[in-house]
Amino acid sequence: MRVPVVMPGTNPEVADLEARIKKERGGKISLLYQVLLNSPPIASGWEHMLSAVRNRSSIPGDLRELAILRVAVLNRADYEFEAHVPHALAAGLSEQAIEALRTVTVLDAQLFTEHQALVLELTDKMTRDVAVPDELMGRVSARFNPQEVVDLVATIAAYNMVSRFLVALAIAH
Repeated sequence: MRVPVVMPGTNPEVADLEARIKKERGGKISLLYQVLLNSPPIASGWEHMLSAVRNRSSIPGDLRELAILRVAVLNRADYEFEAHVPHALAAGLSEQAIEALRTVTVLDAQLFTEHQALVLELTDKMTRDVAVPDELMGRVSARFNPQEVVDLVATIAAYNMVSRFLVALAIAH
């Protein structure tokens, strides 16, 4: 790890922020947030944004977690992948589908629904190339309403941020 962690409960100035993180994150402060607490304004904004993306999105959990896991693989963010496997399982993704996501090459289309395959295609395009062709966005817009399109694109973009932060600072289990 390239920066120190802030151990929960050691800095009274961030006690309220720690309490908010615990409330949103199931009662604990992960290693990622222990690093983010080095910058309270960034940690606060991060918690608000990522809590909205994960907990208040219109995108079904299986599609959200599929995109998050795929971003983690493409960006080589093992910490992110492992952190989201339990969420993916809880959202209904099979262990076989999750394992298939670990490969960067073409995925077995039989493991994914048409909607899941579309989300994976968008995730790959946004993560690898950034620009999304009109044809692909047209198919996404035909399947999802405007709020869902925004929520899906925001999820993919946000988790690209997360994975790149984790990789740059060498945050690992």
